[in-house]
Amino acid sequence: MMLLDYECKTTFWEDFTIAEYFGERAIRDTYKQAKREWRYDKVYGTELSMVLNHKCWFWYEKHDVNLSRLYAELWEEYHNWVLENWRGEELVYYLRTTD
Repeated sequence: MMLLDYECKTTFWEDFTIAEYFGERAIRDTYKQAKREWRYDKVYGTELSMVLNHKCWFWYEKHDVNLSRLYAELWEEYHNWVLENWRGEELVYYLRTTD
């Protein structure tokens, strides 16, 4: 994320990296917990989306189709949830930051 000149505010990248050692179920559990706790926080919620997206591309470049697809699925689910549930300042922040 530093390549994007974005300073991380959470440990989401590290949390998902740890979950990867335990497999798909752990990744899904980490996602569910992060979403449940931070879904209405515009900064942390936006960073969750960014980490899911970056993990998808990270694993795509490493030729791990299964992990890349899993993160793509989670990102798409979360992204759609944000578009359906956030309004005003929160949605503007999300769209500007992730664009």
